[in-house]
Amino acid sequence: MNLPLFRPEDDPGPSFLGLLDHVGMGPAESFRGAAGVDPSLTPHATTVVAVRHRDGVIMAGDRRATSGNFISHRSIEKVFPADRHSGVAISGTAGIAMEMVRLFQLQLEHYEKVEGKALSLDGKANQLSQMLRANLPLAMQGLVVVPLFAGYDHRQETGRLFQYDVTGGRYEERDHAATGSGMLHASTVVKLRYREDMTEDEAVDVVVEALFQAADEDSATGGPDPIRGIYPVVASITAEGFERLDDQRVADRTTALLDSLTGNRAGNRSGGGASS
Repeated sequence: MNLPLFRPEDDPGPSFLGLLDHVGMGPAESFRGAAGVDPSLTPHATTVVAVRHRDGVIMAGDRRATSGNFISHRSIEKVFPADRHSGVAISGTAGIAMEMVRLFQLQLEHYEKVEGKALSLDGKANQLSQMLRANLPLAMQGLVVVPLFAGYDHRQETGRLFQYDVTGGRYEERDHAATGSGMLHASTVVKLRYREDMTEDEAVDVVVEALFQAADEDSATGGPDPIRGIYPVVASITAEGFERLDDQRVADRTTALLDSLTGNRAGNRSGGGASS
């Protein structure tokens, strides 16, 4: 396939989405005719959460996707690298969200190749906002996508995170953010446990517990499944870059949480018996 040629006035420059639109392959073409899709029958990704700590940001998501009252997938992934130093976590209509992530990744890579430098973290957040705004017609039909975006800002030497709404509104959060059907329960846990000077390990424990408690209250959020070896996807974003945490490390932290909760309940029962 030959690369397209442009006149100077038509050159899309570093915009990969502009390039796709120019050759008739834009995102709108991918979903033409989607008006007839029943949103309740499409898999939906649920709860994701992000927490700042002293070295960067931890992002995490449960593994369940639902179609109405059915579990459509038990091990879906909802946390992805956007580029070397940023990541995106998805909630909402899974298929559209995953394509949006792939386009977002390509847009950031295309910009860096054309301009010879990476886009700033604010610029990346704005690009994702524009993609969400372009999806608004489908969102109004029930095919909603609401992501979280986080990255390490080398200019400010700190981790930063952003929350969005379906219209493309972008909101930077100071400490933590959550979205999806279990966001209320996950956010409550994070608010109670959050400390500004947390280490990475402490932040991992917070997001693991937040997703566990969200799954306990929200049927669309999947809890840990030791039988199938399914645990949340957790990623760390620091000055060294984006890194998905090893599944065994997450399993160990989940096991420690379950042991702690079991011990607390056993202690409460024995204490109650002694007081009577």
